[in-house]
Amino acid sequence: MNRIFIRMAPLIALAIAVAAIAIYFAIRLLFGDPLEDIARKQAAGPIFLLEQYIDLAPADEWLVRLNKVREVSGFNMELIPVSTALERLPPQEHASLQRGAVVLDIAARTFYRRVDLDGDRYVGSDEDVLEVSRLPIDIGLELKTELLRYLIVALCMLVPLGIWSRAHWRELLALSKVADSLGEGRLSARAPTGRRSGLQPLAIRMNEMANRIEGLLDAQKSLLHSVSHELRTPISRLEFGLELLRDAADDPRLDARIRSMEDDVHELKALVNELLRLAQMDGRHGLQSEPFDPGQALRDCAQRSQHAFRGKQLECVFDQSLQAWTGDRRLFARAVDNLLLNAAKYSRERVRMSASGGSSVSSSVSSSVSSGTLEIVVEDDGPGVPPEERERIFEAFYRLDRSRDRATGGFGLGLAIARKAVALHGGTLTVESSALGGARFIMRLPA
Repeated sequence: MNRIFIRMAPLIALAIAVAAIAIYFAIRLLFGDPLEDIARKQAAGPIFLLEQYIDLAPADEWLVRLNKVREVSGFNMELIPVSTALERLPPQEHASLQRGAVVLDIAARTFYRRVDLDGDRYVGSDEDVLEVSRLPIDIGLELKTELLRYLIVALCMLVPLGIWSRAHWRELLALSKVADSLGEGRLSARAPTGRRSGLQPLAIRMNEMANRIEGLLDAQKSLLHSVSHELRTPISRLEFGLELLRDAADDPRLDARIRSMEDDVHELKALVNELLRLAQMDGRHGLQSEPFDPGQALRDCAQRSQHAFRGKQLECVFDQSLQAWTGDRRLFARAVDNLLLNAAKYSRERVRMSASGGSSVSSSVSSSVSSGTLEIVVEDDGPGVPPEERERIFEAFYRLDRSRDRATGGFGLGLAIARKAVALHGGTLTVESSALGGARFIMRLPA
């Protein structure tokens, strides 16, 4: 549907209507009422007979000629007193009638004129007014003609506008498809840049932007891959050296120091693995989608995370109507695992994971779940997330706790990886306050 034309056509029609009204009032203000001029032209025949035949008659033949015109014409001519004529006319026309001008009453299809200003036609003629009615005045026909003219003008304007807007609308749709492709991670998409296109400058800028983004992301992924792979070699050497050193060490204090160094190496190795996982999420084309049971996948995630919940309670509440969902099970599990590990780290005693969706809505979990949408909620009773930090916690390497000791652990990548995994499926991951007192992470995945 051409929305440009649909929005502009009523505006143009309204503009033409306003212009017609403005033209009418401008002409009326400067040159008089154009409707009266039209009426005078239509009543030109009776006025001509009055001025050129009846008025030029001698005084003794004036009434004779008046009666002849009355008999042979279709007009109704009557002599009425001046006072009666003044009563029938609006006040602004009284002066014109008194000085002997022809005064039109368009609505009544009648005109009035004094018979004699000096009383030289016959006795009392200066007090008579000639009323000529049933004139061939049809203002409606003239208004219809004017309306037809403006409609033709509007049509002549709207046809080129429709042709022009259709071409631009198609170009806008093409740009919109390119923008959608870029948003979905297909950075190779480019907008057409034909010379005849009115949107060529915008298409060129969009392509330049896509080139820069693609180059930056390629450089970032290349850097992450290179750094991660280059770090694995010295890490492996350190692990091997520490193992040899442990076998040769006899001092218990040295042995404790070696274990501490091994923990540092393992931490560094885990960081490299997380960086590689983050770098590997480069678009939907990398998804390995297949139908699977989300309930079973969530139970597997809860089982894998049990080691992180020592001394804490993990409660699972799953909707019984959960149905098979199609997606990358590995990325789905990675996102849920990271949410559970994050909740286990910051909770005090209790963590609850709930799921709903499929073909029905679970009112006990979330009343906002639409049909076909899979929603997973992980909430805890920890300190929560301040409102001003709720977007930043999904940034890579960002942590509410700025310390890097092993008591808090982590590298600030878990939530970034979880959000990216959800985004690759076209879903959303947000955080809000929980009824348990801590944070409530909501993962919504479309059907």
